[in-house]
Amino acid sequence: MSLVADSPVSSSGSDDFAEFLDGHLDAGSENEDDGEAKREVASSSSSSSSSEEEFEDDDQPVSKRTKIPEAEIVQNGDGLEGSASHVIVKQNLETSSSASVSKNECAHPGSFGKLCVRCGAQVEVAGVSFGNIHKEILFGNAEVARWRDTDTKSVLCRRKLYLVLDLDHTLLNSTHLKHMVPEEDYLNNQIDSIQDCQNGSLFRLSFMNMMTKLRPYVHTFLKEASQMFEMYIYTMGDKAYALEMAKLLDPRNEYFHAKVISRNDGAQRHQKSLDMVLGDESAVLILDDTEHVWPSHRDNLILMERYHFFASSCQQFGFGCHSLSQLKSDESEPEGALAAVLSVLRRVHHIFFNELAGQTGRRDVRQVLNTVRKDVLKGCRIVFSRVFPSKFPAESHPLWKMAVNLGATCATEVDPTVTHVVAMDPGTKKSRWALEKDKFLVLPRWIDGANYLWQRLPEENFLVKSNEPKAEAKVKDSVV
Repeated sequence: MSLVADSPVSSSGSDDFAEFLDGHLDAGSENEDDGEAKREVASSSSSSSSSEEEFEDDDQPVSKRTKIPEAEIVQNGDGLEGSASHVIVKQNLETSSSASVSKNECAHPGSFGKLCVRCGAQVEVAGVSFGNIHKEILFGNAEVARWRDTDTKSVLCRRKLYLVLDLDHTLLNSTHLKHMVPEEDYLNNQIDSIQDCQNGSLFRLSFMNMMTKLRPYVHTFLKEASQMFEMYIYTMGDKAYALEMAKLLDPRNEYFHAKVISRNDGAQRHQKSLDMVLGDESAVLILDDTEHVWPSHRDNLILMERYHFFASSCQQFGFGCHSLSQLKSDESEPEGALAAVLSVLRRVHHIFFNELAGQTGRRDVRQVLNTVRKDVLKGCRIVFSRVFPSKFPAESHPLWKMAVNLGATCATEVDPTVTHVVAMDPGTKKSRWALEKDKFLVLPRWIDGANYLWQRLPEENFLVKSNEPKAEAKVKDSVV
């Protein structure tokens, strides 16, 4: 089996990257002095991964090879068959032109097991580790930058951007069977067949001792988003879990083409980065429910409201409330989180390719996203009343920052220009001022809701309600 012959990918400028990877793994294969070294690498790769789970092979013909057997790399490297290695590997239609490069002339653009992928010399390469291709594959920064530039240009030419999708609590929710509570026993009678992932949403994966619920609207979301974006999965789950979830979300392999990155592939624990995404940062959007895992790419991030279907999910985050499964309820498809964010993605895509069409060299999706975000609460002037601790600088509070990011103007004192007072207590001085002046008096959840749904929500659904007569409330003049 060839590393490229089995790739389902048929798009984008990663052709260049794939051609390099496949061709240069072949390069120098006829040099007797490094042939033995390469055979040793292949043998080591095979023996070190004998415990990895095997994935289905297809019947593609094997390309002609004389050095590192790509069959061993794919089958035995790190469970690669069907994995994110296929992000950057594709049919190579011609022999690499660099096969005759000598070790002295080679710039050593990357390494496989301490050997240069081009000339076979023993090298130490500083660059990006592509653990999603193979745990021992590493490419130099200059080469990665060139491939990324090529791929980005190709994707943009097809009027697409990149979209990196988190799994857990963003597209789905999973739980171990042993963590299910008695109130969830009824779910065992409602599971869908994993043979019909295209139409199902609740799956019992007995071989993993797990049950997974896909978020409502996810099938429509992926279908629509795939028309505008090259999509990746990026999860903190392990590789086996990531690949199984990809099968549930994309049973026909239409959307991701195995562009799946797991925690096993990342360079840093508990953090994610765009290093392994072959797209320029200026063309990438991220959907994730956790902000702190993207310390270097927060401007690319659309923060998702967490999907807590199972009771264990609520317990994981310390919530004392009932989960959706316990309530025998679920998110609304037309009004849920995925439908809302799809609307945002459509708008960002339209602005990027239509309104900024003449700014080819200066377009940046991060700036577009920021513009769209600031339209959400544009025109609102907000004062907070006893929402923050008294010694806490108001401007530093996450809720204040959130409102500003959504386009609102925040102030510390009331005046006629104020449109909203955000409070928990209707008896504070500022709260009573809002009622007297016919201003909106809303709960902090009004801002949270706007942040997750990217729209100004009806204030009447978030009003601060009084539990005491107005006459008694008026004596609380000392409360600010």
